[in-house]
Amino acid sequence: MKNFCITVLKMAFITGAIFLFMTSCAAHKKCGDTTAKKKYSGKRYNQALQERDALCDQTKQQETKIASLDKEMATLKEDYNVLNIKYNNLRQTSGSELNKLSEDLDKKQIRLRELESILRKQDSILNLLNTSVKNALLGFNPDELTVEMKNGKVYVSMSDKLLFKSGDATVEGKGKEALKKLAEVLNKNADVSIAIEGHTDNVPIKTAMYKDNWDLSAARATNVVRLLTDEYKMDAHRLTASGKGEYFPVADNSTVEGKAKNRRTEIVLSPKLDELMKLINIK
Repeated sequence: MKNFCITVLKMAFITGAIFLFMTSCAAHKKCGDTTAKKKYSGKRYNQALQERDALCDQTKQQETKIASLDKEMATLKEDYNVLNIKYNNLRQTSGSELNKLSEDLDKKQIRLRELESILRKQDSILNLLNTSVKNALLGFNPDELTVEMKNGKVYVSMSDKLLFKSGDATVEGKGKEALKKLAEVLNKNADVSIAIEGHTDNVPIKTAMYKDNWDLSAARATNVVRLLTDEYKMDAHRLTASGKGEYFPVADNSTVEGKAKNRRTEIVLSPKLDELMKLINIK
């Protein structure tokens, strides 16, 4: 009973951990927005929209399942409190009712321990992945790429000067070197999903090759995916490419420095939640 009570006290921490873990899965404000189609067109743009919406659907499904886990854990806490009161009232008695009560308490304790175990494993995978990626990319300057762990994911942000020439989507030599090192780490970590996101600043572009920033960002993301799969033998099922255009800046576009930070390709690494999802579905 003492160990189980301690376990229950951990539940608030677990719920918070789940929330932090999945915060980054929140749907983008632009998900499902088709108003832009009146202004833009083109095969690459439509493909980018489809990829964006597919990723959004996956994110919403994960949010729903994690929300159900959070609700179940709250119910477990309430059930435990009720059962514990009954148990204390029946401590001096014996018989089948008391035995049944003890069995119910034991089952709920086992369930909570399973949840804790899976969450610790996910956290361990994330920390190990973050360390491995940082070590693999130590040879590059901070203005070329950064590695950051936040919201339950690892973000590898590569500047456009590392990967591409201005207005172009062909990956340059030094960029290939960085992607090769990253691929070596990711090929050893099969339980990680990878999203490639192309981003630009807010300076309009219109060339014979690219109609607008959205078109350019989608082409860059797609070319990075092709490089990872074709040359570095990564499993294509793990990869998703999407063009974000100028709509998700990380800095102020009114300055030269801010524009440089916004022109980036983000590689978002997410530990797979298969085990956690299976556990949620167990009744």
